[in-house]
Amino acid sequence: MHFLKPVDGGIYVDGTLGAGGHAAEILRAGSPTGRLVGIDWDDEALRRSRRVLEGFGVRVVYVRDNFRRIAGIVEELGIKHVDGVLADLGVSSFQLEDPGRGFSFMRNGPLDMRMDRRRQVTAFWIVNRFPREKLEEILRNFGEEKRARRIALKIEEERAAAPIETTGRLARIVRSAIPDMFHTKRIDPATKTFMALRAAVNEEHDNLRSFLDGAVSILAPGGRVVVIAFHSLEDRIVKEFMAREEKGCICPPDLPRCACGRVPRIRILTRWPVRPSREETNRNLRARSARLRAAERI
Repeated sequence: MHFLKPVDGGIYVDGTLGAGGHAAEILRAGSPTGRLVGIDWDDEALRRSRRVLEGFGVRVVYVRDNFRRIAGIVEELGIKHVDGVLADLGVSSFQLEDPGRGFSFMRNGPLDMRMDRRRQVTAFWIVNRFPREKLEEILRNFGEEKRARRIALKIEEERAAAPIETTGRLARIVRSAIPDMFHTKRIDPATKTFMALRAAVNEEHDNLRSFLDGAVSILAPGGRVVVIAFHSLEDRIVKEFMAREEKGCICPPDLPRCACGRVPRIRILTRWPVRPSREETNRNLRARSARLRAAERI
């Protein structure tokens, strides 16, 4: 809220509505007439957020869609500019705790991982149908998994015997592929594999890039965009986007004059990512890897 600065009469977009926690804070800070567009492509998230936000009535518009379409969504609603945009890129607690969604290896369930259950490709499909080389590429590029080849080879070996259908079995396979000397108490060896598969299933990185560009394009002058990322790849995408948009010109430095015609669109408000305090992490362990970055439209 410190960076978003919601005010009475403002229009805001929560691109990742989730269970409605951030949205409720925005609406309270923007009382009594501030409005909010809440976007989520998870039908369960929208059901939960409607219950949390029902007291705000017509001040909230709910949209089931991918946040990469933020500019199109706002235009379709007849809104020209907004005063702030928020995105929390973490998986919601209710998604992690539902075995049927397949996001977490902490609870055995089907290998699904789809944010939008209308989509066709699941984690089961990737794990069992993708060539080993492609699987290795996903683990390395989306999860920064140093032992991607070992894990992909082990998955290929195990799926030849029987399809890998559950989160529990996949987690055991990944752990068995990584030597014991690299297992730690702090982070489960399967963490990066699950993160990479979730990103691939939901095309998270491409969606994030499209969202960031769209978010800045719909901000009114002085409007702010705030993004909370939970792992280094997402945070790097946000950081590099903001740096590029603050600089404006993308021409090679040896050109005598600008040829691209681009101008700065934002001013960065957070030179370093804002991290949770020790007190907050003690209250909520899942916050420990959060990184917040914010920028203001020029």
